[in-house]
Amino acid sequence: MESSFNSSNGSKNPLVAALWITKQTKQMNSWTKEELSRLTDTDDLHISPFREDGKTYGTATWIWSVVVDDVLYVRAYNGQKSRWYQAAIRQKAGRISAAGMTKEVIFEPVNEQSNERVDNAYRRKYKGSAYLDSMTGDRARSATLRVVPR
Repeated sequence: MESSFNSSNGSKNPLVAALWITKQTKQMNSWTKEELSRLTDTDDLHISPFREDGKTYGTATWIWSVVVDDVLYVRAYNGQKSRWYQAAIRQKAGRISAAGMTKEVIFEPVNEQSNERVDNAYRRKYKGSAYLDSMTGDRARSATLRVVPR
């Protein structure tokens, strides 16, 4: 018996189609190598979580960012009390502008295990900055987000 299922990749096998769709979704929700390179090198990331209406972008805030294992991370200098951080947690989405590109993104809280690697990336990227100790301290660490393109 032949299935009538047909994915956009042309397969009639539902398992093959599901794997293809998963791969396509992952590619859409991942940074390209070029984007990661640009994000790694830039120091001009501006973050704009959605406002309460879920449609209007908040005021862009300049923040530090790092890339670890092909994932973009940001932190709030003022910790969880930061207005942009609270909006990002509440709305879970918004946009960033950095390195000449603007991207619609999703914000995801980070678990404690990831924070050590993020700390080390901050230390490498921002070595010598007077703000580094604050950005790797408990207050900022508690407000670390993963930024995923959507």
